[in-house]
Amino acid sequence: MSVVDLIMPKLGESIMEATVLKWSKKVGDKVSRDETVLEIATDKVDSEVPSTAEGILTEILFKENDVVPIGTVIARIETNGNATGQSHTSPTVYDTQSDEVVLQKTAVDEVPIPYVPTGSQPANVPSSGSNKFYSPLVLNIANSEGVSMTELDRIQGTGNEGRVTKKDILQYVTNKKLSPSTEHSSQVTQVSFNQVAPPVPIIEVISEQPSYSNPTGNVEIIEMDRMRKMIAKHMVMSKQTSPHVTSFAEADVTNMVMWREKVKKHFEKTEGTKITFTPMFIACITKVIKRYPYINCSIDGDRIILKKDINIGMATALPSGNLIVPVIRNADHLNLVGLSKAVSNMAENARSNKLKPDDTNGGTFTLTNVGTFGSLMGTPIINQPQVAIMAVGAIKKRPVVIETAEGDAIGIRHMMYLSLSYDHRVVDGSIGASFLTDVAREFENWDINREW
Repeated sequence: MSVVDLIMPKLGESIMEATVLKWSKKVGDKVSRDETVLEIATDKVDSEVPSTAEGILTEILFKENDVVPIGTVIARIETNGNATGQSHTSPTVYDTQSDEVVLQKTAVDEVPIPYVPTGSQPANVPSSGSNKFYSPLVLNIANSEGVSMTELDRIQGTGNEGRVTKKDILQYVTNKKLSPSTEHSSQVTQVSFNQVAPPVPIIEVISEQPSYSNPTGNVEIIEMDRMRKMIAKHMVMSKQTSPHVTSFAEADVTNMVMWREKVKKHFEKTEGTKITFTPMFIACITKVIKRYPYINCSIDGDRIILKKDINIGMATALPSGNLIVPVIRNADHLNLVGLSKAVSNMAENARSNKLKPDDTNGGTFTLTNVGTFGSLMGTPIINQPQVAIMAVGAIKKRPVVIETAEGDAIGIRHMMYLSLSYDHRVVDGSIGASFLTDVAREFENWDINREW
């Protein structure tokens, strides 16, 4: 008999912890290798944690809604044979005391630290007189929510040695928003400076406290779910981070429509998947991205990070009405069949809540199809830390002027509007508009006689 430790897995770049949503098994249950033991949630995606061994679940170390650091032992499985996972008898960085798992080493090196220009200091870096340690994640949340170091020092942490965790700081922020008078009876704070001749006047700083209105009339108040809160925060952060510019173009996609109509039945029969417009759009976009590397980059302070891989995010609507963006990695290396299968699999996994954390990481450019819902065009918000996002509108038949060798004529064509929102810090109007125009031209020049 041996015991295997079930570890909270690494859930993608920059993710340091996850919340236990639901245990699919209970103590005493038999589990098979790769069978789902629990469901977890991160800031990016919900996921399932499979068993790493076959045996009996003998111990569950965390309750539902607990926030658990990655790398922590979350359960133990007793097996009949040699352990294939990590045995709790082998040397590890964990120790158990009173059924509580204490993380002896915190992997703070993996948390991204925001760029701070030379000569400035982040507002919440502990002073030399503070003997408390705060992870970069906690400091980031405190900074974005306007929590001062004095307030942070007063929070009673539930982590190892009283350390303030993400759960603690978020709970404090929630309580502060619900009861703004508890910590701040006045919204006006006076800040004085060292006086030299002539004296410097006192400056009044008005702190913005969120307040809830008292709606009247026939209304229903609905609390945002966890994903909607994350989407809202991400969208506001994107607008605050990037100066958005949006350019528009129009494309005649008649060739695309006619080609798809001609091959769709045979394509599905031979390849086992449907051919939609999305993989066709992605195939054209990846070609053009190679000619405009600044569309496929991110910004780190004063540095531009050009991405050599082209990973296309595909905005996908969920049945709940929320939005998620799974990523097709190295999309430029896939042919139309590969793109079609990738698009189909990602969309299906998103709708059935089967996306893995890595499925939403690493995107370098995002495509959103607002035409699916009948919109002619849209002004999408950049999916940070990317610098551009494209929206494609509904395809409509319209009479347009066609230039021919015999002269101009009016014909019925399938037309579509495209829009590109881009970060004006790195993408100027000339680059953004030229990129969009070239994408429209790729759509129009689709070879109606091509094989897939």
